[in-house]
Amino acid sequence: MKTIGLIGGTSWHSTLDYYRLINSLVSEKIGTEGNPPLILYSLNIEIMRSQDWEKINRKYLEVSRILQKAGAQAIVICANTPHTVYQHVQPLIDIPILHIADAIGRSASGNDLKILGLLGNKPTMTGEFIPSYLESHYKIKTLIPEAMGIARSHFFVSKELTRGIFSDEAREFYLRQIELLKERGAEGVILGCTELPILISQEDTTVPLIPTTHLHAQMAADFILS
Repeated sequence: MKTIGLIGGTSWHSTLDYYRLINSLVSEKIGTEGNPPLILYSLNIEIMRSQDWEKINRKYLEVSRILQKAGAQAIVICANTPHTVYQHVQPLIDIPILHIADAIGRSASGNDLKILGLLGNKPTMTGEFIPSYLESHYKIKTLIPEAMGIARSHFFVSKELTRGIFSDEAREFYLRQIELLKERGAEGVILGCTELPILISQEDTTVPLIPTTHLHAQMAADFILS
């Protein structure tokens, strides 16, 4: 099995899901007598809340190099928003970063979904690191909520979900946003915050959901077993 380096902590709640899922998915193939070799570096989430992207880029590069030196053969960033660092970090290390947008694109393409809604925090929804990657690599168009929806979603992510609060109010808000995105033409919706699949499941809506945490974990498990 190959060794993966996990960069977690942003938030630790979703990092737990990544660790559990990767181990479970690998165990489905190799049985329960063993488990995959993983190296976890858990960051303090305050670095992401600073929104100082020069500082964030430096930190993710530093941690990626530590994991590479420790024997990791690939890097998995256990969150959506930090993938903003991909263009800065990937050229400066010798092992691949498994991009979360590849996990999204492969799933959507496999289900013939060409227009996807995107939910998450403000940097994820308004940034280009997921939409531009999906457009250039998979010819998938991305829709995001209207301005008020973006602001409200950012509030729920930053003030509740990443702090381990999963409220009925947040669940109702996101289910409404999914319906609004569907009305605008979305054929499926990306749960682009790694805590969102903890809050919402496919059973809650008829709109196809793209749960980034599970898909990214499956991508990691496939790499480990490749």
